[in-house]
Amino acid sequence: MEITENQNDISQIQAIAENLRIPWAVEVSEDGRLFFTERTGNLRVIENGILNPVPLYTYGPPFVNRGEGGLMGLALDKNFLTNGYMYLMYTYEDQGAIYSRVVRIRLGGNTVSEEKILLDRIPAGLIHNGGRLKVGPDGYLYITTGDGGDRNLSQDRNSLAGKILRIGTDGSIPSDNPFPDSPVYALGLRNPQGLAWNDQGILFASEHGDRTHDEINIIVPGGNYGWPLVTGVGEMPGNDFISPVLESGEDTWAPAGITFVTSGPRSGQLLVATLRGNALVAITFDESGTQAVRVERILNGEFGRLRDVYQAMDGSIYVTTSNTDGREVPNPGDDKILELHSFISS
Repeated sequence: MEITENQNDISQIQAIAENLRIPWAVEVSEDGRLFFTERTGNLRVIENGILNPVPLYTYGPPFVNRGEGGLMGLALDKNFLTNGYMYLMYTYEDQGAIYSRVVRIRLGGNTVSEEKILLDRIPAGLIHNGGRLKVGPDGYLYITTGDGGDRNLSQDRNSLAGKILRIGTDGSIPSDNPFPDSPVYALGLRNPQGLAWNDQGILFASEHGDRTHDEINIIVPGGNYGWPLVTGVGEMPGNDFISPVLESGEDTWAPAGITFVTSGPRSGQLLVATLRGNALVAITFDESGTQAVRVERILNGEFGRLRDVYQAMDGSIYVTTSNTDGREVPNPGDDKILELHSFISS
């Protein structure tokens, strides 16, 4: 599908935080506080438009920040304002091996306490760690994991790598998961880094292809997305692999965080933060919500690598850059969190 370019209105974009270290995930609470992770191990907050210079919490050993690992996913509990629960995903080292774990913590004031491990020993490595966390409309916690550099794990239903996982916010396994007593919700994924639901409750995920053929997938319970046997749109006799709704072809996007726009001229569009693509990709779907009909590239090259995009309840859209991760020459002030005040017209 042809990608159109959209002229950026930079005057409507403000950097609300600068000089950050690989900001990875953003969430905004109902009272307007913006929480974010830095892959180096910091959990931080912006309150009343001001970045707290002191992290809420900084992880130390056995936490490790190597390669593509570190402190990644962040999600707030649906009742965060009353219970203070937050969910995080990070990598750690045990006897020379690297794993990821998903934890629940409690935030009281600016104090973090009560870390509880919900899911542990997810295979990880220097590359392909997934890392996105989202609390779904059903109240369950969804987790993306990469293959950790071992592509064969993605097709292994007994491995937590190369999957989308679904658990209760207490770590329990939902009774209606597609595989009994397993957190595995979908498999055959290489390195998914984005999750979002549209207004029809359809779950979408972004997926890093092998250099090219990056994917946007609709995730269904028990679905197999083909990696490493199939990439992009393709079939393999004897297998019921699910093809993406959109792929990048021979271009490289390296898609990360995604969000659906719920108001304004771009309502209903899926926004995709791209790393190698150096742009925010905006995808328009048909009335069914399942067929892409238009793809635009915005913020194209202005801010370098983009890691996450998030829409707050008030409609504000936030984008994080990822230029200090060793794969780009940083711009002055990098890394940054950008706020799109009046979203670019379509």
